[in-house]
Amino acid sequence: MKLVVVESPAKAKTIEKYLGSGYRVLASYGHVRDLPAKDGSVNPDEGFAMEWEAYADKARQLKAITDEAKDADALILATDPDREGEAISWHVQEVLKKRRALPKDTKRVTFNAITKPAVLKAMAEPRDLDEDLIDAYRARRALDYLVGFTLSPVLWRKLPGAKSAGRVQSVALRLVVDREREIEAFRAQEYWSVTADMEQDAVPFAARLVKWKGEKVERLSIGQQGDAEAAKKDVEAARLAVVSVETKPLTRNPPPPFTTSTLQQEAARKLGFSASHTMRVAQGLYEDGLITYMRTDGVQMDESAISAARLAIAERYDGGYVPDKPRQYQTKAKNAQEAHEAIRPTDFSRDRAASGDHARLYELVFKRALASQMASARLERTTVDFADGTGQLGLRATGQVVLFPGYLALYEEGRDDEGDEESRRLPRLKDGDSPAVKGVRAEQHFTQPPPRFSEASLVKKMEELGIGRPSTYASILQTIKDREYVRIEKNRFHAEESGRLVTAFLERFFEKYVSFDFTAELEEELDDISGGRAQWQAVLEAFWRDFKPKTAEVMEQKPSEVTAELDQFLAPYLFPDKGDGSDPRLCPACHEGRLALRGGRFGAFIACSNYPECKFTRRFAQPGGANEGADSGPEELGTDPATGEAITKRSGRFGPYIQLGEGKEAKRSSIPKDIAALDLEMAIKLLSLPRTVGNHPESGKPVTASIGRYGPYLAHDGKYARLTSTADVFETGMNAAVVKLAEAAAGGGRRTGASREPLAVLGAHPDGGAEVKVMEGRFGPYVTDGTTNATLPKGREPKELTLDEAVQLLAERAAKAPAKGKKKAAPKKAPAKKAAPKKAASKKAAATTGE
Repeated sequence: MKLVVVESPAKAKTIEKYLGSGYRVLASYGHVRDLPAKDGSVNPDEGFAMEWEAYADKARQLKAITDEAKDADALILATDPDREGEAISWHVQEVLKKRRALPKDTKRVTFNAITKPAVLKAMAEPRDLDEDLIDAYRARRALDYLVGFTLSPVLWRKLPGAKSAGRVQSVALRLVVDREREIEAFRAQEYWSVTADMEQDAVPFAARLVKWKGEKVERLSIGQQGDAEAAKKDVEAARLAVVSVETKPLTRNPPPPFTTSTLQQEAARKLGFSASHTMRVAQGLYEDGLITYMRTDGVQMDESAISAARLAIAERYDGGYVPDKPRQYQTKAKNAQEAHEAIRPTDFSRDRAASGDHARLYELVFKRALASQMASARLERTTVDFADGTGQLGLRATGQVVLFPGYLALYEEGRDDEGDEESRRLPRLKDGDSPAVKGVRAEQHFTQPPPRFSEASLVKKMEELGIGRPSTYASILQTIKDREYVRIEKNRFHAEESGRLVTAFLERFFEKYVSFDFTAELEEELDDISGGRAQWQAVLEAFWRDFKPKTAEVMEQKPSEVTAELDQFLAPYLFPDKGDGSDPRLCPACHEGRLALRGGRFGAFIACSNYPECKFTRRFAQPGGANEGADSGPEELGTDPATGEAITKRSGRFGPYIQLGEGKEAKRSSIPKDIAALDLEMAIKLLSLPRTVGNHPESGKPVTASIGRYGPYLAHDGKYARLTSTADVFETGMNAAVVKLAEAAAGGGRRTGASREPLAVLGAHPDGGAEVKVMEGRFGPYVTDGTTNATLPKGREPKELTLDEAVQLLAERAAKAPAKGKKKAAPKKAPAKKAAPKKAASKKAAATTGE
């Protein structure tokens, strides 16, 4: 019997069916071990020796693989055909070697598609593990570990509120922050356009003013309304005639088949998918044998695939849509390795497959791949110039006509910024024609700042700069979102204050390591390792030799010194010139002190130098000169009639709140977001909470209404029910309260209205067969197998979760669960002193963010 190891159970099931008897196919469920999140996992002093540790939740899989390997005649490692796949195979081999279960006959096979011919062909052509790819993996993993475990502690100690830094994530974040700075520095410029609505032979079209008073009119030439109105009158009074008609042929060639980055970009534009969702769906299509491997930067297709595509084109259209010669593509991306074939369907005779998002993505892949081998589109671009009799006034109309659609009959590439002026249809015009002028428009415009990055445009920019690799784009973007360094609004990245501060810190103290060129050059060196052109330890040594002393130097600085440096570095942004000669740092509250950046327990903020006499503060990243978000101290709302103490409105870390009295014993209450206007009466109500509704008619125990961490609620005898608004807290009567509490009890403690039905049923657990499903819980959706519950990651759509991912979440949750029967160990005092290192280790786990 031969043992075959792959990553996923879906892939294992398909391949075992192809191979038949004599083979046992098991899944590793991805990586089986990693560098433990603790100091010393990578030792630069010992040639960057690495200490690997098996994942606790992979114990079952490793035991199953080990047991089968002991009796196997041969081991075939058939993980994915890229660096990560090679690494998984290497890890499995190393684990089996340590357990003395590695068969003598151990080989590696790779296939670009999970089809029977591809799998059988790969099995007939086994090879040894690629040591160069393994070295490249070790170098990348060591780099990410060293950066995370060396740089992140510097951030934690010198920049309160910072969460982590990463070798590539920090550079990607800098792109977002730089764009935010460009937008803020942008000053809109007014300009006007003058357009004539014309008609010839019942065909309407538009012509724009390009010449006025004998001068050429550029986009920004007319900057005032008065000039625009004068130009409009001149056009209305003129007798315009055609003075030239210029027609030029235009050829548009099809784009190449998808690479990982172009697939992510196009799926974002056309389907609205995030990069991570695109990769999850593509993984499913690959494992179902519908498309080729989806992590690639190659744009070429296999010769047999090209032949199949050309045949499919001829059958679908006619011979004119098939070019004379097969099209060959070469990538333009910086650092591209072209190690794999482009993403394409495995069968060009199948134009539709799967269902839901999988079907939509498959159709996109199919059309793009097929179009890449179709004939070019032929178009005709026409430019018509009009002038008055004096030659002082000129207008121009442009348009284009598709003479032969070619590949456009099937597919047109999406664009981030649309502009279709030239695609307008024009009537037939000749010299001397005088089309009717139906109206003239003078329209005001303003120049626009550069757009914020979408996922598609950010991936495109990273690829252009050579930052990251196909397998890392999705995880990089997810990391900066998870760290809350950015937020997504209308599918665009906005830099958060924490992200701006971290970027400023890294630019000031680690400029080299967040530079685009350095990151791209390091990527090239890592590619050299995978190509056998560089030694991995030498690359790490060169990086570590400069990086370690730099972190030590910054660590020696006091937090106050770091804040002072950042205050100067960020001055143009925090305190911009007002343009009137006044001091941009002058405190707007006391008009004497000067504003400066300060560091606090919960992050940076702006404060007055006259503190404590002047308590003016402002959030970090609040542009100077604007008082929005400023806090000049407590605002008195009035006096509490019961105590005679003042009730004040204040600003805190978690937003505005009200306070009764002063000192540690002062009573406080946050201000709910659904309160439009806060007055003394509402403040007194909020401070009086919890409100007693009355005694429950059945138990005789009190029912109370209040506002907690998760919003307004009712409480009775340890049971809770949610309320919908702050007003309900003060208006809900006993009858309504009893009904809501009963509904909440019937719902098992879930929020009112929560579904009792599963959000999704994912299938049977591979170990035990229990049904795995996604449920709605009090704190959000979670996955369960009836024994273990695991919360879904933030922002994850329940219906997008796959069975493999659910099993992984459950295994991780089970591994973290405390051991049973050991509660008596808690009172011991000796181990308590060791709690701090454990806490540090857990913090440092956040630093290992991949790239």
